[in-house]
Amino acid sequence: MALSPPHTRRTRDVDATDDTHDPVDERVGVARSVSLGFQHVLVMYAGVIAVPLIFAQTMGLTASQTITLLNINLIVGGIGTLIQTLGLWKFGARFPLVQGASFIGLAPSLLIGQDYGLRYVFGSVIAAGLIVLVAAPLLGQVLRLFPPVVIGSVITIVGLSLMPAAAGWFGGGADSPDFGSAENLALGAGTVVLIVALYAFTRGAWRNLSILVALVVGTVIALSAGMTDFGDVGSASWAGISNPFELGAPAFSPIPILVMTLAMFVIVAETTGNMLAIGRMASTEVTPQRLASAFRGDGLSTAIGGLFHGFPLNAFSQNSGLIAMTGVRSRFVVATGGVLMILMGLVPKLGAVVAAIPPSVLGGAAIVMFGMTTAAGIQELARVRYEGTNNSLVVAVAVSVGVLPMAAPTLFEKFDGTLGMVLSSGILLGTVAAVVLNLVCNLRRTPAGRDAASTSHSATEDLEVVR
Repeated sequence: MALSPPHTRRTRDVDATDDTHDPVDERVGVARSVSLGFQHVLVMYAGVIAVPLIFAQTMGLTASQTITLLNINLIVGGIGTLIQTLGLWKFGARFPLVQGASFIGLAPSLLIGQDYGLRYVFGSVIAAGLIVLVAAPLLGQVLRLFPPVVIGSVITIVGLSLMPAAAGWFGGGADSPDFGSAENLALGAGTVVLIVALYAFTRGAWRNLSILVALVVGTVIALSAGMTDFGDVGSASWAGISNPFELGAPAFSPIPILVMTLAMFVIVAETTGNMLAIGRMASTEVTPQRLASAFRGDGLSTAIGGLFHGFPLNAFSQNSGLIAMTGVRSRFVVATGGVLMILMGLVPKLGAVVAAIPPSVLGGAAIVMFGMTTAAGIQELARVRYEGTNNSLVVAVAVSVGVLPMAAPTLFEKFDGTLGMVLSSGILLGTVAAVVLNLVCNLRRTPAGRDAASTSHSATEDLEVVR
């Protein structure tokens, strides 16, 4: 059975009264919004809490300080998600983007924290967010550098770069003592099988909720087999919130601000890739104005987060895969997920329930979702004209460069600080390679008088003529 392309399939769950033609503006019922939004939260939960958890452990913070960081980063991620999905004046893309603490911001945060102290970490986060906010209109103009050959390469790299995380979860957690055990692998494989079965052989709600159903079933099986427990749920408090400056008032210094701003520029590049990926899946145009609004949203939510000890935010690539899986591209569904994130931050007991999902179950779901993101990139590359152009070279080099940090994680370990952080981002390396190669290799004129770079823009028209 052939799967229909994610960006062409429309969900049956759309409210019949919705008269908009843009898939991202579609509305679904309240109950369906909650269930679909909860899927998005489950998918990105591990990533959101990982950054503050690793930071707290490395910096030697107390248990209460660690809980504060975990809760506030859930709340800030939810606020950022609402800004990006619903929009606030010129802030936010009004796009189905899930925001969360970025791993890109982790390395500079640790670097600043160890050399300057906690107060300078959050001061630099505030400053970097404001800088991106101000520079957003200029940064939004980079969209002209992204013809389909670049877009397809970037989306493919985004999907492939997520696979190490999926593999780590699939084995039971990269740092777990039973990593790769038969039990973990069987649980992860069973999750994959259930998702495939639901997606391929059901329709409507069962198909759209295939990820959520598989996560629930996998967790129940793990609980019965003694592979997880809900003991932390009972000890978790019902309510908790962080006050501004609870870990100290922010402090500012030029060097920490510069380091964190460079990290934010990397995040901007990743946001561009995720925006383009979701735009293709949703058949919605990503304009320079919309991209600039997304950057303003990144900057505003990051600056707000810094006030409460949050970290730089970016759009989670994991959720692009979920959009590809379900075909539900409504920003209002993702906004519901943002509300749930805020509630989980305010009610730690809810967060403890989600934290009980075994990594291997999450890994099984991730394999399918991240693979769907890669498939969306391949579909975009299928639209590109290769004959008479250098587009094959652009794709070959860009994708290869993009997977280098994934294929050899220690390749750039001799580069410390900011340069090491930049080189470790496969999405950034692949994006830069694709943009530069497209500009250099496709500047020559074609016999028809058009430059080769522009031929990829008309690839869809060319395919229609062939058909």
